[in-house]
Amino acid sequence: MDDAAPQRTEATLLTAMARVSAARHGGRAKCLQRLIRLDLPVPTTMALPFDTVRAVAQGGALDMDALLAPFGAAPLLTVRPSSQDPDWGGPGTILLVGMNDARHAELARALGAETADQLYRRFVETYAVQVARLDADDVAADDLPGALAAYADETGEPFPQDPARQLLHVLRSMARAWEGTSARLLREARGAPADAGLGLVVQATALGMGPGESGAGTVQFIDPLDGRAQVTGRYVPQSLAGVSLRDPEALYLARDARGPSLEARAPAVLEALRGYGETCRRRLREEMTVEFVVTDGRVAVLDAVRVARSARAAVRVAVRLAEDAVISREEAIGRIEPRALAELLHPQIDPRADRNRLVSGIPASPGAATGLIALSPATAQAMAARGEDAILVRRETSPEDIRGMHAARAILTERGGASSHAAVIARGLGLPCVVGAMGLDVGEATVRIEGRTLREGDAITVDGTRGEALMGRMPLLSAAPGGAMATLLGWADAVRDMGVRANADTPRDARIAHKLGAEGIGLCRTEHMVFEDDRLTIMREMIFAETDEDRRGALDRLLPLQRDDFREMFRIMDGAPVTLRLFDPPLHEFLPSSRSGLRGRAEALGRPLSDVTRRAEALAEANPMLGMRGVRLGIVVPEIYEMQARAVFEATVAEGLEGRIVVPEIMIPLVSARREVEIVRAQVDGAAAAVRAETGRTFDFRLGVMVETPRAALLAGEIARHAAFLSFGTNDLTQMTYGLSRDDAGRFMSDYVRQGVWPEDPFLTLDAEGVGELLSIAAERGRAARPDIALSICGEHGGNAESIAFCRDAGFDYVSCSPFRVPLARLAAAQIAIAAGPGPVPGVGNGGSSRVGKGSPA
Repeated sequence: MDDAAPQRTEATLLTAMARVSAARHGGRAKCLQRLIRLDLPVPTTMALPFDTVRAVAQGGALDMDALLAPFGAAPLLTVRPSSQDPDWGGPGTILLVGMNDARHAELARALGAETADQLYRRFVETYAVQVARLDADDVAADDLPGALAAYADETGEPFPQDPARQLLHVLRSMARAWEGTSARLLREARGAPADAGLGLVVQATALGMGPGESGAGTVQFIDPLDGRAQVTGRYVPQSLAGVSLRDPEALYLARDARGPSLEARAPAVLEALRGYGETCRRRLREEMTVEFVVTDGRVAVLDAVRVARSARAAVRVAVRLAEDAVISREEAIGRIEPRALAELLHPQIDPRADRNRLVSGIPASPGAATGLIALSPATAQAMAARGEDAILVRRETSPEDIRGMHAARAILTERGGASSHAAVIARGLGLPCVVGAMGLDVGEATVRIEGRTLREGDAITVDGTRGEALMGRMPLLSAAPGGAMATLLGWADAVRDMGVRANADTPRDARIAHKLGAEGIGLCRTEHMVFEDDRLTIMREMIFAETDEDRRGALDRLLPLQRDDFREMFRIMDGAPVTLRLFDPPLHEFLPSSRSGLRGRAEALGRPLSDVTRRAEALAEANPMLGMRGVRLGIVVPEIYEMQARAVFEATVAEGLEGRIVVPEIMIPLVSARREVEIVRAQVDGAAAAVRAETGRTFDFRLGVMVETPRAALLAGEIARHAAFLSFGTNDLTQMTYGLSRDDAGRFMSDYVRQGVWPEDPFLTLDAEGVGELLSIAAERGRAARPDIALSICGEHGGNAESIAFCRDAGFDYVSCSPFRVPLARLAAAQIAIAAGPGPVPGVGNGGSSRVGKGSPA
């Protein structure tokens, strides 16, 4: 531990006018300077910049006389790290640098021998372990003489008495700890660059000990969980920097019936702290946690950092700061990460609870729920009927599981990815969902999870926000969608220039979407309306019909049910546009997949099981997602689309008779050729003409195309001539562009992202290079052919901030996403508009409205 030769280095005394920056000295040093500028009582502090600390780590020496000069002849110092970003961490704080025999004697006279001994012994042990790098067990002692003797035995020299020498080696130890391999890897994992620098601050130690009111603690003026104004924190009498030598009980800060408080004991101290907190709030424009020390009733402020808070607290704080004119509304909008709103829209696990994790997977739909394991949709429905909370656990879900998914509180699947069936439906229903849980093995009667066996009825908790399943029932925080969030989103709506619609498949979904601020429905998957028992039975009768007459008879029974659903959707949206996608899935998805289900269908139809099985096998396809689905179904079995079109128009007329003007939007799925659009257009026009003739009423409608195939994107110019709008189904478009199965990609997606094959999961964040290029080509060609065409996306990317930014730049008119992602999209669209500044929206103005949710071109 020999001292190096003197070397010219730099240290800066923190004053209001000192040249200090976070980029050179770190965030803590800059924050302390701000506190000094606010006239807060900050102890004398010196700041060492990154290059000085780096030089010290390499053996360079400091001008110790200049560094110590501000602290007087017998300094007692605290050394803290000051990285550029507090989240990057740093070496631990070292207290009481400068403690030696002489200072110990002074403290013994002022504070008593026992306290002085404990302070000195603590510093000797800290110095031995963190600076001399000795084993803690080798220097542990019951008293001060024992600690000093142990240090001398282990190092071969007495404990250093010179404060300058102590400080130099403390600084060098902390600097080298920052440069170490393990520390570098840890901060790189937290997002720090490989060459991130470390600053150090040397501060006069404030002793919260002695006569009068003395102690140390932290205080903040909001509840970190919900953001409400409230004095919280910790104050420990007779302690320093939160370290107590006698371990007394911490006091409540404000008056509290549960115990003694600082306010009752020393009201002037708390009043001073309130003033400092309000000064920080007004001048730093943030709610801060203030670290303080009280010495004989005098308060010293050691540091102040932004209060760590939940998302619900962050929203409340941002709104209150804007309402108090501390920040602008635009800044309040920009302070909230859009994804964080999910915490307010769904219940969450109480962060104070211990977590007993069972398995991890892909966080497919946010929120948390507790309940009992149900291994089948029927069991989930039965549990719900008994008033029990069910967690549906499946290998993977399919359309026939819809009723069980509606009955469940959460969904957990062994297979699947971010855009799998379970993920998409769960997000639409607002259910917590974890998919692709690789340690899960779902059987007929049990679930094996990494060596544990669980059975139906066992209690678990699903955390869809983190992507975890936990053992037992966890305590939950309820959703908080109103209040501050509603205010914030109102401000966002005033500045955003992209429309936001919702993907809503049922009247229930539409009500949620409308409540959460959707400006319309951008995608209604109408097939989901028929997965109720009575409707599904009719649909299956149509599938098993042997003649055109029987098929039409079944569809005639389904028509009024569809018409009633459409009417309810129109009423709920109250004049806002509703885009109804014609049936998309292959017919086999409407059939039971199990043998017991097929037997039940045979009984219902009065047919032999062999006939029903044979028909189901005939409809099965090797690759159904690329088979007879979407527009192909409408062309091969035209009666289906004709029935749906008639149901739409009859609903439109019925609503018109009640005084509601409805202009429905009908969307054709899975198009890949212009001729497909022409054929379906003829069917739809024919249905419209028939309804007009039968009712004597006129009405308008818009026909559009869902662009889900690369070929449709490339031929958008041809297709646009026959469509009023193009809505890009980016779930399937991503699947087909990559050649990925969105249900199975979860098995290897994490490996691909981790190894840098793809920067992100393309089903979560729009692939701007590949899929995005197809969108850009289609937008350019579509608008060239029809300048007034409206453009949108209706895949789950519509609720992703990065994807919304891409769509805005490409000139899209609106995005559509799951109902519970609508608030996220509203906020993200506002942030993007604010960042872009005033001026026309790129690409918008050739026919598409920049405020689309209000309607799209005819």
